Amino acid sequence: MSNLIEISGLTRTYQVGSVSVSALSGVNLQIPRGSFVAITGPSGSGKSTLLHLLGCLDQPSTGSYNLDGVAIDGLDPRGLAAVRRHKIGFVFQQFHLLPRLNALENVELALVYRGWSAGTARQARAKHALEQVGLVEYSAHRPGELSGGQQQRVAIARALVGNPLLILADEPSGSLDSYATAEILALFEQLYMAGHTVVVVTHEPDVAHRAERIVTMRDGQVASDGLSG
Repeated sequence: MSNLIEISGLTRTYQVGSVSVSALSGVNLQIPRGSFVAITGPSGSGKSTLLHLLGCLDQPSTGSYNLDGVAIDGLDPRGLAAVRRHKIGFVFQQFHLLPRLNALENVELALVYRGWSAGTARQARAKHALEQVGLVEYSAHRPGELSGGQQQRVAIARALVGNPLLILADEPSGSLDSYATAEILALFEQLYMAGHTVVVVTHEPDVAHRAERIVTMRDGQVASDGLSG
């Protein structure tokens, strides 16, 4: 199985006034296609910084990051935006759904950003994404008419609709109760079993152990990396 993600010697240093703060220090990581990986660790461990780099929201200070064979560390802002748009689906702790749009329209919006023109093809693609998360019957519901778990499933459908190579979830259960959390994790497992590459960043051990592999960060480095369970 080939690697979707290949990271070597990755560092990220921030300048805070006259002080340099090292957030990542020589991270090496490979993630094969079709994996379900949890990245965990305490506050300040570097997992959020790694998330930003994986999601092409930031660039490393040194080292290399290849996503699907593309050298991300060499891209300009326009190139990074193109990778985010076409290769990555994001799921966040906050759902970021537009309250005036219904579920179907919120999912369609992701296709608008990808250049899809209005029409039956775009609507059918969004409807299929809602079917994948079991919410097609709620297509006409606005976010305020949905539970937290349902809103997160709409957000996952929005991440899926562009058929991304990588689904990157940042604390996806942080705003949910235990029942909704179980639903969302079961959905991620289904996506993984269907061949998607899913990376979840979490500080919750129970969430991390639902992945097949756990990468633990500490002091800006990978402290451990192994199979879950």
